[in-house]
Amino acid sequence: MSLMIPIVDVHARQILDSRGNPTVEVEVTAEATTTGKKISARESVPSGASTGQFEALELRDGDDRYFGLGVQKVIDHVNGKIKNVLLGKNVLLQADIDRCMVELDGTDNKESLGANAVLGVSLACAKTAAKALDMPLYRYIGGVNAKELPVPMMNVINGGVHAKNSLDFQEFMIMPIGAKTYSEGLRMGAEVYHFLRQILNEDGLSTAVGDEGGFAPDFGSVREVFQYLGRAVEKAGYEVGKDIVYAMDAAASELYDQKKGVYLFPGETKMKAAKEEGKSSTVYRNTEEMIALYEDLTREFPLISIEDGLFEDDWEGWQKLTKALGSRIQLVGDDLFVTNPKRLKCGIQMKAANAILVKVNQIGSVTEALDAIEIAKLSSYGTVISHRSGETEDSFIADLAVAVNAGQIKTGAPCRAERTSKYNQLLRIEEELGREAKYKK
Repeated sequence: MSLMIPIVDVHARQILDSRGNPTVEVEVTAEATTTGKKISARESVPSGASTGQFEALELRDGDDRYFGLGVQKVIDHVNGKIKNVLLGKNVLLQADIDRCMVELDGTDNKESLGANAVLGVSLACAKTAAKALDMPLYRYIGGVNAKELPVPMMNVINGGVHAKNSLDFQEFMIMPIGAKTYSEGLRMGAEVYHFLRQILNEDGLSTAVGDEGGFAPDFGSVREVFQYLGRAVEKAGYEVGKDIVYAMDAAASELYDQKKGVYLFPGETKMKAAKEEGKSSTVYRNTEEMIALYEDLTREFPLISIEDGLFEDDWEGWQKLTKALGSRIQLVGDDLFVTNPKRLKCGIQMKAANAILVKVNQIGSVTEALDAIEIAKLSSYGTVISHRSGETEDSFIADLAVAVNAGQIKTGAPCRAERTSKYNQLLRIEEELGREAKYKK
């Protein structure tokens, strides 16, 4: 007979995320039948600025409060319909809990209850279950073999919709692959980050930060970004390409003009116009030119991972990109896959990309995210666990990264509490694992 720890309460409240916008926090309480002891835990839901059109729906109020971004409808769904369905359910049966909520919603993209309602409850149930069993969250989710600490993909330069600067591509990241342990890798990344700030200050460039803690100066080109990263790595005493390598999130769907079938670069156009006294024309690239640009960048710099290099529904283009670069570097599908098992299976079949970015709020439940990760691993696709630009101080994704032995995590710059909370949780996990802890290379 399986252990029964029934859910006795589900309660949601509206809190603020890292951008000062409302989001959902859910607290789940269960009761141990043998002792009568009540166990509760809470989790909150992140929100993205750069979102894929195929993501599960994040429900907002749309009224005059918080500029329409309130989540009172979601709160009401959690405290009403969802609570009524889950009371008495065994908190240890995560798949059953998530299935009940998906069925209650009854839509493909969770537009009835809102993915933020379903996910908040799903996350809180997992954390409550782990607490009820007196287990670390990563161990509860991943089992006895959860021991791999991820390489941080630190977003140290922000652009695109994450910053109001001239950079059209969204994220430029450093990866401390030369470290022997996670804690050493974190230190290396933090040191490079601070030296980068110093160099930018010396050159009179802005050190204001974007949504994810990275600096947001007006650079003249993509190449200039990587040149500055190289200077910071070397000043920190590390070797470019050996100790530190680069990753990039192009967020190409944000640049794509579907009517014209090309990628528009407004920041690059503006910088070019300034140099040519306003005489330059709009800078744009077609699919072949985008691929050629990536090929050039990977030859010039130790750029080992490109995320969302092309439009999220350009399957043919993604096939070409993967054929050109897939054997050499990691090509990550974020908007392409949106953590959706169905879209991931399509990509695997078509040989589009070779890795998936996992954002639990894109699909809306822990179980569905784990399903996507399992599919990726069975097909030898890489897995990157990711935050969102609108985050909270909760560190669930740190435990998730270790639980599934993902090997990589994106959670921003080593700056701002909603980012460092994940990095710090990984330090605790590494310490707890002791000699069993592994660091992916």
